[in-house]
Amino acid sequence: MTRPLLAWTALAGLAACQSTLPAPDVMRLAEPEPGIVRATEGPPGAAPDSCWGRDVTPAVIETVTEQVMLQPAEIASDGTVLAPAVFKTETRQRITRERTEIWFEAPCPERMTPGFIASVQRALAARGFHRGAVTGEMDGTTRRAIRRYQQTEGLDSAVLSLAAARRLGLVEVDPATLD
Repeated sequence: MTRPLLAWTALAGLAACQSTLPAPDVMRLAEPEPGIVRATEGPPGAAPDSCWGRDVTPAVIETVTEQVMLQPAEIASDGTVLAPAVFKTETRQRITRERTEIWFEAPCPERMTPGFIASVQRALAARGFHRGAVTGEMDGTTRRAIRRYQQTEGLDSAVLSLAAARRLGLVEVDPATLD
């Protein structure tokens, strides 16, 4: 075989090996399993019977490398460089976005029954956020769907917030919040 024909054969073989599976959702690196805590472990002033989720966004740190002039170049009156400028490389880090911690009210664990979770999955599927089967299990697909749904409201968390559950029509609205 000639080299160009051999190269085409190899490329065709590699193309045939490519997967047609969809790319996985990219999630935060090393994110812990999301959880819900009782008011005693939640934010200060939480109602005694409430449950809370927490979203922690890590700080973003940037490394900056600069050349700092220690000594300018010596230049003769005719423009000849007598001595080049002397530079030093400085590397420093700076925080471009501070770490944030957000507490939000969430449905308590006893409410998270298989039937309730199946309702969450159906409600998210009806809105185009859940693409998996309705299993009644809080699996990775469901958590990613919850995160995508809540991101539209500004909450980047895989823990279902009470506000999102209300918007989905799954939790009663507190009459005290109505005007």
